[in-house]
Amino acid sequence: MKKILLSVLAVAAVVGCTAPKAEFKYDREVARSVKSVVEAPDGSVTFSIYAPMADTVALTGDLAARDQVFTRSPEGIWSVKVTGVEPGSYRYGFNVDGLNVIDPLFPRSRDVLTMTDLTFGKGDQFWSVKDVPHGAMSQIYYHSKTTGQTRRMHVWTPAGYMKSTDKLPVFYLLHGGGDVDNGWPVIGCAGAILDNLLAEKKMVPMVVVMPDASLPQGTFTDELINDIMPYIEANFRVKTGNPNTALAGLSMGGIHILDILSKYPTPFKYVNIMSSGFHMRDADAEAAADAKLAPVAEQIKKNVSYLRFTQGGPEDIAYQNGMKTLDIFRKYGIPFEYSEMPGGHNWYVWRFDLEYFAQRIFK
Repeated sequence: MKKILLSVLAVAAVVGCTAPKAEFKYDREVARSVKSVVEAPDGSVTFSIYAPMADTVALTGDLAARDQVFTRSPEGIWSVKVTGVEPGSYRYGFNVDGLNVIDPLFPRSRDVLTMTDLTFGKGDQFWSVKDVPHGAMSQIYYHSKTTGQTRRMHVWTPAGYMKSTDKLPVFYLLHGGGDVDNGWPVIGCAGAILDNLLAEKKMVPMVVVMPDASLPQGTFTDELINDIMPYIEANFRVKTGNPNTALAGLSMGGIHILDILSKYPTPFKYVNIMSSGFHMRDADAEAAADAKLAPVAEQIKKNVSYLRFTQGGPEDIAYQNGMKTLDIFRKYGIPFEYSEMPGGHNWYVWRFDLEYFAQRIFK
């Protein structure tokens, strides 16, 4: 009995002396400072990942080896140096506490989107892939003079476009923050929505351009006008000019649109701003938004014949900014259509927005 008691006390002592993990606190600045892959002239490569609460990290992929040991910085950045690497393309990833993860900082990591389509026995929805003629969803790479980089966009062309010689109007469709140019094609189901509308003769044939809008405000505006639109007009059979050009975007994309309209109020005849508005944190921000719109109000009234604002109801996180933005547009007598539906700030609402807007442009 005495030995058993001593054993229990010993175990209790060990457990009691085990220091608990520090409370997790995500540091955005540290996370942004990480460079996942850094190559050196001597043929070595350093792989890093920010995982402050991890106990173990290992490298996976083509360059993984059992003798590689990661070191952890005080900030929670894990790194390993791999030597003797020849020039080439290599697959890589990380194993964090036994779980294989992709590099969260890889530029195309957001291409790996998971989704589930819930219909609850109600059958096909307007966003479902149906037995209709399907258009092509192309990935287009282009050189951006604005950023000095090779960038990517998705372009949907309707069924029959490749055999036709007709020029079509063009619709530029922007995603929101946290997504890239595959947001609308994958989570937004844009291809299926457009295919179905066209098959049902509810919309006119058009080319729909979905660029990567994950750039700072202003930078994307310049890229759209100076790089993306000229590329589309030079490489696709599209009609040009205000009557043949539409623009829509959700959340961050809507913020981009407000910036675009304030600088280029003439190119777009049809505009839909979804779940968005000017950032108006205080009176100074409201005054800045007002000052941004005032000089171009008359040009917007003259050139944008159909301006639509939509929200996901009062639960939409952009609702208050959206309402204040509408007040500024009212102040300058800019006509618009407003609609909201319950659902909040999510793709469920934005799919309906696209389905509605696409039926009402270029007619």
